[in-house]
Amino acid sequence: MSGTALIAGVSGIVGSNLAHHLLATGWSVQGLARRPPTDLPGLEPVAADLLDPAALEKALAGRRPSHVFITTWLRQDTEAENIRVNAAMVRNLLDAVRPAGSVRHVALVTGLKHYLGPFEAYGKGSLPATPFREDQGRLDVENFYYAQEDEVFAAAGRDGFGWSVHRPHTIIGYALGNAMNMGVTLATYATLCRETGRPFRFPGSAAQWNGLTDMTDARLLARHLAWAATSPAARDEAFNVVNGDVFRWSWMWGRLAQWFGLEPAPFDGTVRPLQEQMAGDAPVWARIAAQAGLVEPDLNRLASAWHTDADLGRPFEVVTDMSKSRRLGFLDYQATDESFLDLFARLRTARVIP
Repeated sequence: MSGTALIAGVSGIVGSNLAHHLLATGWSVQGLARRPPTDLPGLEPVAADLLDPAALEKALAGRRPSHVFITTWLRQDTEAENIRVNAAMVRNLLDAVRPAGSVRHVALVTGLKHYLGPFEAYGKGSLPATPFREDQGRLDVENFYYAQEDEVFAAAGRDGFGWSVHRPHTIIGYALGNAMNMGVTLATYATLCRETGRPFRFPGSAAQWNGLTDMTDARLLARHLAWAATSPAARDEAFNVVNGDVFRWSWMWGRLAQWFGLEPAPFDGTVRPLQEQMAGDAPVWARIAAQAGLVEPDLNRLASAWHTDADLGRPFEVVTDMSKSRRLGFLDYQATDESFLDLFARLRTARVIP
């Protein structure tokens, strides 16, 4: 089954991978962003700001999407502002597509902060037991993910469409200029270590180094979104979405180092955040880019050290249960080390890294 998809956030790591998947499987795809890509064959770009209701209504006039995928958010200084801004984005979008009466399903991508809490209260207080399961209730804290969900639920009750909520763990995938991209961040860090002779040090906590964890390949997430949007069994359900394997960073770090021809530095339990390790690396990267003919000399457009530090610095285990999707028919699997290595190879081919 296919349809006409409207992807909000098509320029991001989730939206761009979803657009590629849907186009490859016969969907008509409209890609909404403030600056949507114009170089993806088959994509119909829609330039609009989700915080400008009038402009959004004008941009979507006459369009009749059958499925809406919300894959974007804007980070603010406080959680109160996160709630105000990101709830408004969802509300404005669903109000703008309402007049057409064509929407059958809305899919919202959030994440594991549903269980961990927002950045202001990240991992504090009483947390659900791992592995995280979808039937674990909301935390008693303000969280913009909850506000986004509530906007979808309210519009679904009003307009009669089905919905799904997708909660990935850390996402690995190809996208440049993305605010949260561990794969590209670690690729730039490894390149800097190799080119400067610095040790390739794990930046995170002992809990992450030794504990079990999982991740989400953006390509698998795209397939999960398409499955849930078209499967009657997935209607009006929330899902965790991870690759299906588990690993320890004590093993994965060596796999990443090997690809770059590096010897991983021994881990002594000390947290060494990438924000500190890479603080003065912008001019170093610019020199590497010039010497190697890379396409992006601005390190800040590639690396999101703050986000990688937040994930790898957690002082507790984070692992996710995906049994619900399996029971309802989604059986895809992706080895996480191959997710990283596939991404690194693509970055090299695209001249993002040398």
